[in-house]
Amino acid sequence: MFPLARYTLSSLKIWRIQQIMTRQSHIKHSPDFHDKYGNTVLALGTTFCVVTWVFLTTQMGIEWNPSPVGRVTPKEWNDQ
Repeated sequence: MFPLARYTLSSLKIWRIQQIMTRQSHIKHSPDFHDKYGNTVLALGTTFCVVTWVFLTTQMGIEWNPSPVGRVTPKEWNDQ
């Protein structure tokens, strides 16, 4: 009789948990900060990064991988 009672109690607990989860899944939650502004913040951050990199690569005058050809002249050989 004990195993049958234990099985019945555990199945009732499982049924109760399932009922609670079903109720909670139907409740409409109020939107939080991420629901309201998440995509906007992501878009603004991406735009800021892209604009910053475009400015840095075009306006700052950085020479990317300058070639030493024509700039480096060999020293004269000194025989003594």
